Amino acid sequence: MRRLTVVQLLPALHSGGVERSTLEIAQALVAAGHRAIVVSAGGRLVQPLLDSGAEHLTLEIGRKSLLTLRHVASLRQLFVETGADIVHARSRLPAWLGWYALRGLPAAQRPHWVTTMHGLNSPGRYSAIMASGERVICVSQTVRDYLLANYPHTDSAALRVIPRGVDVAQFPRVARSDRRARLAVAAQYPLLAGDGPLLLLPGRGTRLKGHAYALRLLTALRGEGVPAVLWMPGAREPGREAYVRELEQSAQRLGVAEALVISEPTSRIAQAYAASDLVLQLSDKPEAFGRTVLEALSVGRPVLGWNHGGTGELLGQLQPSGAVVPADEAALLQRARALLLHPPALPARMPFTLQAMQRATLDVYGELVR
Repeated sequence: MRRLTVVQLLPALHSGGVERSTLEIAQALVAAGHRAIVVSAGGRLVQPLLDSGAEHLTLEIGRKSLLTLRHVASLRQLFVETGADIVHARSRLPAWLGWYALRGLPAAQRPHWVTTMHGLNSPGRYSAIMASGERVICVSQTVRDYLLANYPHTDSAALRVIPRGVDVAQFPRVARSDRRARLAVAAQYPLLAGDGPLLLLPGRGTRLKGHAYALRLLTALRGEGVPAVLWMPGAREPGREAYVRELEQSAQRLGVAEALVISEPTSRIAQAYAASDLVLQLSDKPEAFGRTVLEALSVGRPVLGWNHGGTGELLGQLQPSGAVVPADEAALLQRARALLLHPPALPARMPFTLQAMQRATLDVYGELVR
């Protein structure tokens, strides 16, 4: 494949799955000898992007304001001046701006148009732009099914399911008997010390992540004499103070405050997985994908989660014993007890890898330019 210029569009480069995927594809493009350009409002991930050899143009293409329309001309100029071969949009408003920029170019000069549906956005005309690509990448079969159900006129031949992948080098398998990670975590958070099982619920401080389910599960396990403790890394963050207070008050009422740690996001999430005995994924709203499921299983820790969305899809393929009917707390307790008592056999080889995701995405670009 000849050297390509690929422009990716997204609102910002702070943190999150969309941002990580953007960096991962930019890195793969550069490593393969292509030119990778990312357009966003910027953020803390810009430097890692630049360090990979990719380029960044700062434009506020994710700001919901009429003034944002002025960036259509800037994008059109960028596509022409760089000789872009592919424009790849990863979010709705940037996608609309990119689409209008392309419409203003002669057909012979127009780059190919790719979109990725990263989420289960509310259906409607605004979200429909994500189904408009010459190729539409779906991050899971769940997303593909959702897209076709809500946008039935979409050409299914244009859809490509490319699951997000885990870098197994960053999430290496750790034996359950290896206690070093647990000791390191306990040194930082003394409430997590001891020999009782450690439950881990990573995620942002939002009600949708199911923290209340985890608190009630902890209470039930301890009520049965299981000396479990619970860690919620990522829930304590700026702007979430009221929600964290609510969780702390709930833990007090339930009598489990001394068995709970609610912390800021950890930069050592692989160590957090290795320290745990059971990883929870209890989001009320179906997730488009379940990256934490892959990361935990890669490290060698079982996952317990609701059987819906991307989480249910991955558990069904990789660890069926971890999937529970959504909101069935009695079943959740029974399954948690079973997984802690008899840890299940986990896949020896992770089929959803970062490298596989990168290769598949570059193959989609190749389909179009060839």
